[in-house]
Amino acid sequence: MYYFEPLTGFIDSIEAKFNIPAVEVAVMKGGELIYRHAAGYSDPEKTKPVSDKDLYWIFSSSKISTCTAALKLIEDGVIGLDDPVYKYLPNYKNITVLRDDGTAAPAKNIMTIRHLMSMCGGLDYNGKRGSVEKVIAEKGDAVTTVDICEAFADGPLIFEPGTHFRYSLCHDVLGAVIEVASGMRFGEYLEKNIFTPLGMTDTTFHPTEEQLDRVSTLYRAHENEGTNEIIGKRRLANQPESYESGGGGLVSSTDDYLKLGAALANKGTGLNGYQLLKPETVELFRTPQLGEAQHADFMHDFGNMVGYTYCLGARRFIDNSGFAGALGNFGWDGAAGFYILADPDNDLTIIFAENIMASGETYRVIHPMIRDLVYMGLRYAK
Repeated sequence: MYYFEPLTGFIDSIEAKFNIPAVEVAVMKGGELIYRHAAGYSDPEKTKPVSDKDLYWIFSSSKISTCTAALKLIEDGVIGLDDPVYKYLPNYKNITVLRDDGTAAPAKNIMTIRHLMSMCGGLDYNGKRGSVEKVIAEKGDAVTTVDICEAFADGPLIFEPGTHFRYSLCHDVLGAVIEVASGMRFGEYLEKNIFTPLGMTDTTFHPTEEQLDRVSTLYRAHENEGTNEIIGKRRLANQPESYESGGGGLVSSTDDYLKLGAALANKGTGLNGYQLLKPETVELFRTPQLGEAQHADFMHDFGNMVGYTYCLGARRFIDNSGFAGALGNFGWDGAAGFYILADPDNDLTIIFAENIMASGETYRVIHPMIRDLVYMGLRYAK
């Protein structure tokens, strides 16, 4: 019997300690759900206790789906990890780089799929640049994911591809590559090759009204004031509805992402036997990609991720000194606190869901504590 009493106690304390309205945790090991607990309410009126029917905007946890899709295309020989991005998105052939004097000059390095996946492409997170607004104005509701991601290339990169790490729109561009390479809309490729085969019925870029009704109300924390601002249930209004953001556009559920995590933790095979990826491809997924300079950038951007490095779209735990988490676990989180961890060495998956943006303590305290309390519960099983 697993020793999860401290984990339950911590989850029950989160609202009072961190002012987070809703949390949910699910843990699967060897294909078996061994723990599930929720606390709080999914509506501001506190009439709806957190339920396994709740959906969440998972923001950057979407990246795990996007990179899984890219790896599937690599495994199938449709794209190559070191292919030039311009092979699929021609605008990236003549990219420029911002120099120290503020001018732009032609890039010396070719941006590759590996650079996109490892966040070493030289892009930033400015999705409102003039070239993007121009293509949206010109095409209106007909604008596509490819249109917008091609427009990112019109501005100078912040560094030569491959030389540094910067968390950025790289995975949005990766989604556009997937769209071109697969010959179908990005979301359609995800649906056909990941979501439907794994039984992920509530993961989508375009939730129905029924699904939106089940979305846990989204908040933004004002930590200095100790208050939360209600945002609502719909996606943030900073992107066209037609845009499918590989970096952060999915709505999902704890159950759905548990199925994806379980497939990755089981070295590529889903709970229903579907082979999502080969074991060697899962191993590639969690293979560190950063050199010394890039890792320094990663720690600058994510100083709260003590013990981690970055791989092909996921963090990997490489130093557990002072922690209980097992080495080799990998995954990512999102801007509203959603968190996925897959551990192929122990066939373990952890999903943590919450619904609040700008909560710094989520990343500094809550995620590491959930991880460690799960592993401690396994270690001290009765």
